[in-house]
Amino acid sequence: MPIKIPSDLPALDVLLQENIFAMDSNRAASQNIRPLEVGILNLMPNKIETEIQILRLLSNTPIQINVDLIRIDETTPKNTPKSHMDAFYHEFSEVSDKNYDGWIVTGAPLGLLEYEDVKYWDKMTELLDWAQENVQSTIFLCWAAHAAMYHFYGVQRQLRANKLSGVFEHDVVQANDELMRGFDPHFWAPHSRVGEILLEDYEKVPGLKVLAQSDVAGTYISATDDRRLVFVTGHPEYDPNTLALEYERDVEAGLEPVVPSNYFTNNDPSQEPIVRWKSHGSLLLTNWLNYYVYQNTPYDLSTLRRREC
Repeated sequence: MPIKIPSDLPALDVLLQENIFAMDSNRAASQNIRPLEVGILNLMPNKIETEIQILRLLSNTPIQINVDLIRIDETTPKNTPKSHMDAFYHEFSEVSDKNYDGWIVTGAPLGLLEYEDVKYWDKMTELLDWAQENVQSTIFLCWAAHAAMYHFYGVQRQLRANKLSGVFEHDVVQANDELMRGFDPHFWAPHSRVGEILLEDYEKVPGLKVLAQSDVAGTYISATDDRRLVFVTGHPEYDPNTLALEYERDVEAGLEPVVPSNYFTNNDPSQEPIVRWKSHGSLLLTNWLNYYVYQNTPYDLSTLRRREC
């Protein structure tokens, strides 16, 4: 089954051109099944690019999904037209009385700010607390993973001396966990961040287990025993050229960035990227939807119970 997205959302045309199975809302209405309800809290400045990346991963599942795009506040991002936000995004107040099978919270370019200095931090914590009662399972990406660890467990990230940028090899730590089902023992995944939480800080949290990690990039995937919270410190959703575009942007800004590791052919920014993470990203989201969401969520979402930290 495909994801169901609005008929005129730009992402739909892109996904169909890539031969990815997606249906518009008109066709989905004719199918008499109970689809999963998934919300995407998109914190990235370029909303459209991030929508396409995440919807591409969600589409690779046999389960039909209804998707709500959600904005953190009324501010119009500089890289996304206001008309797009008004047409396709929900204010939190519009969905706060709804229950969801799954939520995805994206990263955000806020790694150098203290959490309390983020302009929407109060709203962010309100949404995180709301999700404890209204969402079966939430997956946090990059900055959102660190922010959620801080909010729920008081675990503070450290700032790295240099930005971690590139594609890194990871080891599966908990091969028997269903989120890791089908993973090779070693796999590659992109990272782009300045923050890091030490392995020992994850291990101190009761009921939290590390599922995959890297000698260079540190802890990559961790999850609570009840499967309600999943923390992913990298970017499995990234396009082949995303790290290249970030690198070029930082070069033009005079930031003298390091060349993303294990990414460009021969580590030469003038050559093509080596893409070796797309299958892992697709499998990660498919496993999450199937084992952490679909196999655990109640048929009647109104009976969803609050998660206790």
